[in-house]
Amino acid sequence: MPTLDFKGKQFVYAHHLTVPFRQLSIDAKKSVPKDGKAGLDDSLIIHGDNLHALKALLPKYAGKVDCIFIDPPYNTGNEGWCYSDNVNAPLIREWLKDSANPVDKEDLERHDKWLCMMWPRLQLLRELLSNEGTIWITLDDNEVNRARAVLDEIFGEEHFLANISWVKRYTRSNNAKMFYSMKDAVIVYRKSPLLDTIKEPRNEKSDSGYDNPDKDKRGPWMTSSYVNPATKEERRNLVYPIKNPFTGKTVNHPSHAWKYSKEEHERHVKERLLWWGSDGKAEYPRLKLFLMEAEKLVPVDVWNYSEVGSSDDGGNEVKAIFGSAVFDNPKPTGLVKKILSICDNKRGVVLDSFAGSGTTAQAVLALNKEDGGTRKFILVECEEYADAITAERVRRVIKGVKDADDENLKTGLGGSFTFCELGDEINIENLLKGDKLPSYDELARYAFYTATGQTLDKVKHGVDFFVGETGNYRVHVIYEPDREFLRSQESALNMPLAERISKGVDGSKKTALVFATHKFMGQKDLSDMGIVYCQLPYAIHRVMGA
Repeated sequence: MPTLDFKGKQFVYAHHLTVPFRQLSIDAKKSVPKDGKAGLDDSLIIHGDNLHALKALLPKYAGKVDCIFIDPPYNTGNEGWCYSDNVNAPLIREWLKDSANPVDKEDLERHDKWLCMMWPRLQLLRELLSNEGTIWITLDDNEVNRARAVLDEIFGEEHFLANISWVKRYTRSNNAKMFYSMKDAVIVYRKSPLLDTIKEPRNEKSDSGYDNPDKDKRGPWMTSSYVNPATKEERRNLVYPIKNPFTGKTVNHPSHAWKYSKEEHERHVKERLLWWGSDGKAEYPRLKLFLMEAEKLVPVDVWNYSEVGSSDDGGNEVKAIFGSAVFDNPKPTGLVKKILSICDNKRGVVLDSFAGSGTTAQAVLALNKEDGGTRKFILVECEEYADAITAERVRRVIKGVKDADDENLKTGLGGSFTFCELGDEINIENLLKGDKLPSYDELARYAFYTATGQTLDKVKHGVDFFVGETGNYRVHVIYEPDREFLRSQESALNMPLAERISKGVDGSKKTALVFATHKFMGQKDLSDMGIVYCQLPYAIHRVMGA
């Protein structure tokens, strides 16, 4: 497969692996908590560099996100974004010297910088995506072709699903000297072949052809032809006489076969599925197709503003909430709701790591209210307006916007979220000094993920420091965020504790991974007990086959 080469690619190729894990620090005052207590199990709005935020989400959400929607910088040269990833390479350090200067049209390396910015983030987004998940990316012609090449390389060319044209404008601008673009692109990829079918819900337009002129108890219906395009000579097995029950006449088509076998026809008659016209005198019958049995629709790759909203609609929605245009070029909620309806998981996790004005959160909350779903959103925004605009928009739509025209928006969409800042690095070396110690849950999730490659939804806080298990391992983390504890004998793996651990949790015979600062027993004894000792801070490692 052809690949795209660009300046800096060799330096950022594995950069996502070097990004440190960070703690997520909850700000309860800026949250709208569920049941009165802010927590990381709720929807999240994270303020901070999205590269670090995505890495921080891995221990809890790797392989758990059902739908990713991102609206990254289009790289038009007018957006004022800066390259700021701290990659240890001469070229990147040179770029960082100019990081105070936004990437503009005169920057001959602006496409390289954009690709270097996107590469590690796309790598982490792929890790977060579930095996049946999809990623949707809005772009325009400035970067869409380069993005396709990079996405083919990261997600696999075979996992490309669509390049959707979103017609976002009502009319052209005659001020343009050449062509005027009426559309943006929405690029769609899947994580794996486990997602083999995509359908979207039916809508008012698709259902408009259904009627019920005969008051059938089964509800509205439409009809399809009973006559086969194939001739009688071509489909002899589908040639038989049909009786019109209203006129008593026997009906044969002069040249063509029927679409259905005689056995199927008899079932159609028995189930009253044939329509002979309002007067019962139609030349040939038609088959009734009921709306209640109609399948969902295959999505198409052209979406019109009349269906999903225009770029103007996005701005008007923000004005309705804040009273003024506090954000440039926000996406309309209709666009994101359309995407979420296709993703079709009412209990799914939706991630937007370029959150902007918070459109994705509003779309999630609105759809939850409409269909009774319990979707969670995770928004990441690096700019200082993360609280004043992104989170504030979500607060207002949850509680209600007093002067809104939309009744749902006026009364409030309901929901909750926890606001977080990016905290300190989970730097295991700090355990040696007792500085900036992570909480027990944070270290447990980190150790569990880095050792097994799997996420830990809930830290169990079990007997003998048991935190969770995989198909092959039980994981114990002997730790407290207290320097005196870490320097004491209580933090050691000793014989009595090892004997208890070896008996297993609930009778399990799995191998035990035990993280501790030190041990008071030999490796042979541990091996005989089915225990693998992992020394903190050095032995945070991935155990294959977990």
